[in-house]
Amino acid sequence: MPTLTVALDWTPNTNHTGFFVAQELGYYAAADLLVDLLTPAADNYATTPAKQLETGAADFAIAPFESVISLNTKVNAVPAVAVAALLQADISSVAVLKSSGLARPRDLDGRTYASYQARYEDKIVQQLVINDGGAGDLRLSYPPKLGIWETLLTGAADATWIFDNWEGMEAETNGVELTKFRLGDYGIPYGYSPVLLTTRPLLDQHADAYRAFVQATKKGYLFAQANPARATDILTSHVPPRDAARVDIRRSQDYTAPYYGDAATWGTMTEERVAAFLDWLIANKLEDEKIKAYPLFTNELLREA
Repeated sequence: MPTLTVALDWTPNTNHTGFFVAQELGYYAAADLLVDLLTPAADNYATTPAKQLETGAADFAIAPFESVISLNTKVNAVPAVAVAALLQADISSVAVLKSSGLARPRDLDGRTYASYQARYEDKIVQQLVINDGGAGDLRLSYPPKLGIWETLLTGAADATWIFDNWEGMEAETNGVELTKFRLGDYGIPYGYSPVLLTTRPLLDQHADAYRAFVQATKKGYLFAQANPARATDILTSHVPPRDAARVDIRRSQDYTAPYYGDAATWGTMTEERVAAFLDWLIANKLEDEKIKAYPLFTNELLREA
């Protein structure tokens, strides 16, 4: 029975629900698979999911679509390919405390943004400010990744990028009011996030096992959508105690479930949406035109053999 290793992009949270459901309910075992879900808390995020995929420490990584682009275009290129989108819409935002009085992206000029140091992140947020009429003059800080959210809560940073269904839900659960800026509202056609990615050589070598894994994972997400109470119980047993105490995980599950898609759309990615993001990166001189020729995603594992 093969063991597949998946490097999570964060400590367990609602975006990962389908993996834990599939594991708990035996969907992976039924497909003759053992699946090991790696949390970045194991090394305090010293090694990114993309790096674990690159070095062979993981069969799959969970990351934003930018990581697929980054791996393909680095000096020692890695032929990464996204095989499933975990969410069908962007439910992330750049957030500030409402008490800060920062009401629009342009108000972030001269303020501190806590960055995850993702490939295009700083430029995207600067462009968000510019598109709202600002100068894009951010003070960038790079705290330890797992502590970035706390820098916003404590006032050490003025803004950071969050998932509305996790950090946003924690804020709502604890009466912390946020003002959130969605990229799409300011002319930035952000790509899929998060996605499940692997490499083309691994996919070609293990096509049957990888397809079985993706199909079982899809089953886990669709179960979670139809059975939110049970899914919440399963996920909660894996969530760090601090988060379990501060996030209304059932409300997060109810908020997120519609974005999983359905039996026909779960995991799918469209050429139009990927191209829109690539065109934006090219237009803003963050990527070269040649990126459009790269095979960055495939829906092939979403189809049953």
